[in-house]
Amino acid sequence: MDTESTYSGYSYYSGRSRGSHRHGERSRDRHKSRSKESSRSEKSVTINAPPAEPLLGEQSVRGEEVQDDNWGETTTAVTGTSEHSLSQEDIVRISKDLDDSVGLDCKRYLNVALSVILGLVVLLTPLAFLILPHLLWPDRLRTCGTACEGLFISVAFKLLILLLAVWALFFRPPRAGLPRIFVFRALLATLVLLFVLSYWLFYGVRILDSQDEDYQGIVQYAVSLVDALLFIHYLAIVLLELRQLQPFFSLCVTRSTDGATQHYNLGQLSIQRAAVVILENYYKDFPVHNPAMLTASKSRAAKHLAGLKVYNVDVFQMKLKAYLLDSPGGNNAAAGIAQSQSRAMIAAAARRRDSSHNELYYEEAEHERRVRKRRARLVVAVEEAFTHICRMQEEEQKKASGDVMDPREAAQAIFPSMARALQKYLRTTRQQHLHSMESIQQHLAFCITNNMTPKAFLESYLTTGPTLQYGKDRWLARQWTLISEASVTSGLKDGTIFLLKCIDFSLVVTTKKIPYIQLAEEFIDPKSHKFVLRLQSETSV
Repeated sequence: MDTESTYSGYSYYSGRSRGSHRHGERSRDRHKSRSKESSRSEKSVTINAPPAEPLLGEQSVRGEEVQDDNWGETTTAVTGTSEHSLSQEDIVRISKDLDDSVGLDCKRYLNVALSVILGLVVLLTPLAFLILPHLLWPDRLRTCGTACEGLFISVAFKLLILLLAVWALFFRPPRAGLPRIFVFRALLATLVLLFVLSYWLFYGVRILDSQDEDYQGIVQYAVSLVDALLFIHYLAIVLLELRQLQPFFSLCVTRSTDGATQHYNLGQLSIQRAAVVILENYYKDFPVHNPAMLTASKSRAAKHLAGLKVYNVDVFQMKLKAYLLDSPGGNNAAAGIAQSQSRAMIAAAARRRDSSHNELYYEEAEHERRVRKRRARLVVAVEEAFTHICRMQEEEQKKASGDVMDPREAAQAIFPSMARALQKYLRTTRQQHLHSMESIQQHLAFCITNNMTPKAFLESYLTTGPTLQYGKDRWLARQWTLISEASVTSGLKDGTIFLLKCIDFSLVVTTKKIPYIQLAEEFIDPKSHKFVLRLQSETSV
């Protein structure tokens, strides 16, 4: 309402400014102040509004209605430029995201480097305990007996097992970059570092300073270090892998644009790790986000508002009241006219509201009819195109002439017969930006190679698939922002709410604790299953 009054006020004052210069200066001052306020309000709305809803103007609505029949132009009609308008703030935000991504890469490589250094220190420490006495005081060492030599084999195999276990648990490819440190992993790294330092301090004070001659005791000391490291690795498996297996919470994930919802059961995880699990499941469970499906309601609202003429009711009533007050009996007349005008505007708004649902009903019915018609034409065209090709056996290939084609050539040969029907169907269902001509031909060649039916070929276009089914350039979301009131390193709790936000939309996650289930047992004796036949006079038995 503020925006409407500002717009209509501008129109009124600009019209009055043509008559009077002094009043025009006053109106221009008012217009400047109001324009400043409106610009401030627009900036605040732009900052607070989610970027997944691009502002639609007349050009975008007109571009959605008028489309060419050329396939190449159709496949490039919906682009980032046509769907999303970029302002200076968006450009600054994108550059900031790029800088953040560079910082995240450096952080990831730094974590890998620190992990490698710590792993080398841990693995080389037992070997250093065994080698240093032979380098510093070899003449004073006692001869290593059979039991001591057996400990060498034990140390070697335990170090090999520890090396493989550390590689399998810690040196896996990272699935995602977390905003904060992984608490349990940092705790384990700190524990290992303190443990190794304490062993080195004891080794330096009791063995290096005194130059202990009992080499078998030194070997047993190194074996105890390796055993302790194996136990710490077991603790890491419990904290990092086993602790989260039992589900404790049910998470409801809702996409902000179209309301698509999925539920996931998770264990005791932090908020940032739960966000990673949700995003991994999002790409395979949620249908691909299609911004073109959201433009229909916006274009309909834009058409509806285009036929309305906006007036500033407050300014009009003030001027009318001031004019009537100057005349005799103006108070009652002004009140009566204002009430009648308000009732008339309310009635007009009610009539527009009553007719809008009829328009929506007939538009949806017409759209469904067009989709069914285009779908039937597409199915017939694809089936006819597939009848023109057949797989040849090896004996037939030797006898055939030069008309034999590979799958790629066969796909290019039959594609023109179905291209127009497929183009119209994708354009009607607003999927033209998800499939390019090159990707369709590749999918067609894949189906021909694997001897798939026309129905299998059409399944990718008749039903909307998950996000991973499409190319990475169609995902529209790779870098996510985690928004949470609680610390992202804290664990999940009942009622925890956080957002996963990308450029076009956001995922709203609500957490509910799985209730405690109490089961009771009731024993039924098998001999108690006895029955009696009840006879009635009306029955035929």
